[in-house]
Parts: sequence; C-alpha cells; structure tokens
Amino acid sequence: MLTAITRKPAQSVNDCELSFVERQMVSYEVACEQHDQYERVLERFGCRVVTLPPLEDYPDSVFVEDTAVVLDEVAILCSPGAESRRGEVDSIEKELSEYRETARISPPSFIDGGDVLTVGKTILIGNSGRTNRAGFESFSSIAGRFGYSTENVEVNSVLHLKSAVSALDDETVLLNPAWLDVAHFKDFNILEVCEELAADHLRLGQDLVASSSYPDTLQAVRDAGYKVTEVDISEFEKMEAAVTCMSLVFN
Repeated sequence: MLTAITRKPAQSVNDCELSFVERQMVSYEVACEQHDQYERVLERFGCRVVTLPPLEDYPDSVFVEDTAVVLDEVAILCSPGAESRRGEVDSIEKELSEYRETARISPPSFIDGGDVLTVGKTILIGNSGRTNRAGFESFSSIAGRFGYSTENVEVNSVLHLKSAVSALDDETVLLNPAWLDVAHFKDFNILEVCEELAADHLRLGQDLVASSSYPDTLQAVRDAGYKVTEVDISEFEKMEAAVTCMSLVFN
C-alpha cells in the first residue's frame, strides 16, 4: 500500500519564496480547498494519506517533497537551498523515522527533493538554484550504498528538475527540452511538453496525476496511452509548485 505524507498550507503562504514567476496574491481559503481535493485524489488511487499540521513559520512548508527523498531502503533528508526552508526538515524527519532508516544531508551541501527524479535504480539530480554540487555528491554517497546510480543534470530557467521532467513510467519521460540537456535522457522514450510548465506528473502505481492547467500536454500524454487524472492546483502554481511538490509518496 502506498503512503502519502502531506502538510496543510500555512496561512503565511503569501510570504513564499519565488524565483521565476511574478508574485500574485494566493487565496489561502482556495488553496486549502485545492489541497483537500488533491488529498482526495491520492486516496482514490489507494494512498493512505498522512496529513501533517501546518508550519506557520514556514510559508513553503506545504511542499513536503523538497524536504526528503524516500527510497525503498532509506529516507534521505534534504538540505534545502533556500535558507527560509531549512527548519522544515526536523519535522519531516520525525515523521519519516516511523517508516525508514534516515540519513541527513547538511550545509554547505544543499539539495531540494524537487531536484531528484528516481526511475528504478537510476536517480537524476538537478543542478539548480536550490541544489549544488556538494548536495549532489552527498546524496550520491548515501544512495550509492544501496545500489543506486546518480547523474547530475543542469537545469536552466526554472526552479527544480521536476519542473522540467518527470517519469511517466520506467521507460518514458515527459520533458521540456528548453530547460535541460536532453542527452541525459537518451536511454528513455521522450515525450515533449506542449506548454512549458507542464512536465511535472505524479506517478501513483500505473496511474498519473497532473495539473489541469495544461490541457494540450494532458491530451498528448493520453494520446500516448496513459491514464491521467487532473487536479486544480492553480493557487499553488502561483507559488511555483506542481503536483509532485505536495506529497511524499512511498511503499
């Protein structure tokens, strides 16, 4: 059974970090409604949803993906690139220790979970504004103990690697070629996005969840033979978020 850890939005969401989109007012009430709907979709696909309380001192804390990467063998606790987010990790460590052995990355190594794409025993890690070379090396050292291979991928013009690419299955990736070097994905089947921010899809077993904001890409993915469920996360997209950001999903 899949477990999905989520966290309720903080009322301070309008103080969130932004790097590449213009700041817009986020409706806290609508964001909470959208988050509830997101959790219901996770439950529909068989996830046991564990909802953590909001962290009011951390406007971005709803994006639990950035705090950890949960592998079958270990939960790797991240070292967020944004200083304002580093206090989120203690809370997620306490929760994840119920499920996994934990290993923690610390400054000056920096890595966000949104920069980590795991496909089988291969892990691609974005070199972004939030993840540095030391973070990549620290993560690789931990994951390597369990037989994972890692590869560093340069990310351009966007916050995280998963803003530019996600895995639709173990053989196929959906990506925006303008934001990364496609050569890193030569061993995969490649499907390109129709809208620039549409790459992020959440895998739940054989099913996919994606934002309803990108209809052309949704149709292209469906035409390729995939089943995709849409969710409205428009308030979180004002915060540079995507569907994988709001949960940590693992067996």
